[in-house]
Amino acid sequence: QVQLVESGGGLVQAGDSLRLSCAASGRIFSSYFMGWFRQAPGKEREFVAIIQWSGGNPTYADPVKGRFTISRDTAKNTVYLQMNILKPEDTAVYYCVISRLNDGRPALMDYWGKGTLVTVSS
Repeated sequence: QVQLVESGGGLVQAGDSLRLSCAASGRIFSSYFMGWFRQAPGKEREFVAIIQWSGGNPTYADPVKGRFTISRDTAKNTVYLQMNILKPEDTAVYYCVISRLNDGRPALMDYWGKGTLVTVSS
């Protein structure tokens, strides 16, 4: 059973930056994907970004493209989400995920973290 623990959330102003971290337990194979989803108040959970553990095929949702960057440190078994030029609409609980498939549907993710809250004020 793989476990994921997110950290780095907080309260910031529009235009500020944050870096989220996700520490994973267990073995992560190079072909697996790790990424991030988010859920804003009153909205459905949505895809944010994903990357293959080998470092290939980083993919982003349109609302964050050009502002967010996903990366990983294999020595630390950790995935990061660098968030720049944050907007109020980025406010959400952010969840770390692992998937054996390159598919953005939430129901197909294999493992979920408990989430970390990001709040962006105007």
